Amino acid sequence: MYWLVVWTVFVTWCEAASKFPAGFQFGSATSSYQVEGAWNASDKSPSIWDVFVHEHPSAIADHSNGDVACDSYHLWKKDIALARSLGLNFYRFSIAWPRLLPEGFSNNVSKDGTTYYNNLINGLLSVGIEPVVTLYHWDLPQNLQDLGGWTNIEIVNWFQEYARVAFTLFGDRVKTWVTINEPTSFCNVGYGTGILAPGVVSPGIGEYLCAKNALLSHAKAYRLYEKEFRDKYKGQVGLTNQFVWYEAKNPGQEQNAQLARDLGELYTFPIFSNIGGWPPNIEFIIAKNSRAENYSSSRLPALTEEEINLVKGSADFFGVNYYTSRLVEEACHHEQILVWPLFGSRELGLVFSYDSTWLPRYDWIASYPPGIRRLMKSLTERYGNIEIKIFENGFGMSDPSLNDTRRVQYIRDHLEQVFLSITEDGVNVTAYTAWALIDNFEWNSGYKSRFGIVHVDYNDPKLKRTPRASAYYYADVIKKREV
Repeated sequence: MYWLVVWTVFVTWCEAASKFPAGFQFGSATSSYQVEGAWNASDKSPSIWDVFVHEHPSAIADHSNGDVACDSYHLWKKDIALARSLGLNFYRFSIAWPRLLPEGFSNNVSKDGTTYYNNLINGLLSVGIEPVVTLYHWDLPQNLQDLGGWTNIEIVNWFQEYARVAFTLFGDRVKTWVTINEPTSFCNVGYGTGILAPGVVSPGIGEYLCAKNALLSHAKAYRLYEKEFRDKYKGQVGLTNQFVWYEAKNPGQEQNAQLARDLGELYTFPIFSNIGGWPPNIEFIIAKNSRAENYSSSRLPALTEEEINLVKGSADFFGVNYYTSRLVEEACHHEQILVWPLFGSRELGLVFSYDSTWLPRYDWIASYPPGIRRLMKSLTERYGNIEIKIFENGFGMSDPSLNDTRRVQYIRDHLEQVFLSITEDGVNVTAYTAWALIDNFEWNSGYKSRFGIVHVDYNDPKLKRTPRASAYYYADVIKKREV
């Protein structure tokens, strides 16, 4: 009898030790342009993505667009039903700026746009799912782009007023706000290489103007919430960025990997470091390169003392989007420097690759689960015990099959590393988000890339949604709270 009691206690302890903490939250995500469709419904104005795909269809792998996408504008009840069937704790979606503010400015708030987002928010809450809302997921009103978009300093004020409208309309029910999604991506690739909307090719100049203005826009929205809404609504505000974990390809070159990480933290150091401002070594390198190119000042716009203080500390959590890792080495003088569009190497003289054992692989994603753990440990060691929310992690496939075993493997392996981050590294990570809830328009990959844990049949007029094996696996993880 004694040994039975001991064994029961031991088994109970093991089960408890293998479970995610009680407060840990599981969710899934989409974004407005990728799923909503209804691109010209009601009084919605064109976004930069509407214009980009219509004027440059060849920029998209299958020449498609998001005019209809998943038609979530009309099928939002189906999306909520899916989220409920999976047992999601939260659903992350974004507001389309030109749907809520058709002119881009706060003088004209769309009644239909407001109704749509109210329906979505209320519908989620009615089934016990928390709405996590992103203000900007890349679909800028085109008329603001016509004025310079993210390269115009005035966008800081435009974004603040847009945020005020959203906080006022939805803040009583939305308790987690993401101001901006992946400035690294839309600045570097939208205003640097021109691969993404708005298609501006201005490497080393436009991308850095965008970087500064996006950072200040986020900070202005954060300070607005802090001053006018926090006491009333008790919510959290932060931004989320895409991170890659970089490791040295060759022994003794850790400094190269760290340099790449520092560049990847262009939007992190100013917010979370004690001193604020741009990462000093990156600021120095860009200024040095600028002088060598005969510029009279650095291509990276300076932050004033007032701006540094505005940005420093402007986040209640650390938003992380993680998909992949890379190996780093120096470029030989005769070797063409690979400008990896998402994360840039123009300034650093580095080339990136991945290990052949990093499987599964798809397009730009090479699965390296230890990377997410090492990333979060590194961020915690550098910036302290800030709360980390993983807001995107997922794997694409060209195969529309429902039996997506490679995605199941990817999710399982990354969740294991997240669990180890909590239990062994003491990292304060409180949320995991599977990208994406449903197949959607994957930017310049169009509909060729399937990231959804739920399949969408684009040949069906009703756009039938069918859970994949990964959806059932993820639902089981959520139910049992263990991998």
